[in-house]
Amino acid sequence: MGEAGRKEDGRGRLGNVLSGLAVAVGCVLFLGGFAWGALVYKPYTVPSDSMTPTINTGDRVLAQRISGDEVRRGDVVVFTDEVWGAMPMVKRVVGVGGDKVVCCDKQNRLQLNGKALDETYLPAASRQGTAVTSFSATVPEGELFLLGDERRTSVDSRGHLGDSTHGTVPLARVDARVDAVAWPVGGVVERPGAFADLPGGVSAPGPVKLLVTAVVVGVVLILGGAAYGPLASMAGRRKKVRA
Repeated sequence: MGEAGRKEDGRGRLGNVLSGLAVAVGCVLFLGGFAWGALVYKPYTVPSDSMTPTINTGDRVLAQRISGDEVRRGDVVVFTDEVWGAMPMVKRVVGVGGDKVVCCDKQNRLQLNGKALDETYLPAASRQGTAVTSFSATVPEGELFLLGDERRTSVDSRGHLGDSTHGTVPLARVDARVDAVAWPVGGVVERPGAFADLPGGVSAPGPVKLLVTAVVVGVVLILGGAAYGPLASMAGRRKKVRA
């Protein structure tokens, strides 16, 4: 074999090594991303329109497994409470232990501890105060006050004010916090700025973006690596034929 032939064989072997390495790394990222996601997140299908436009009826969401003490104002949480019905529900946390929640000021804004909230995530009709019912509630320690973003139709803490719980849900009933709408693809559920300046601030986003990046990069490496090996070999054979 001539010097040119040995070089071409060397390049072919290097191409196969790089191809195999790319596929292997891609598989680790792809499978690892899904495995990590399965440990961190739980999928849920939202059955009602009570959280529109943030989450629509039938949306498939990814909710991060958390404990009750990780909940912050503004979080969209999945919870199960027998008083509300023995099934998972999705609502937004607007009050935590010690908070006083009042509806509403002259601009139809919800008030939290005397501060009017600019709830930009609400649909326009809800922000305008359509079908608003006045109420005032003080949240006991270890409890949460929960409202849907679609205030006109949501059955939430307002509808349970007359119960023995006075509309609140224990922290221990929270199963997870919604991080993203997975299908149809809607992206990450952002933390609202309306609660950012209050004590405790807002929660930090989970690793959903990192997980998605790992899976996408994994797919690219697998497809690219699988295609590179045959293409490199084909290119080497063509050069041999020309020589």
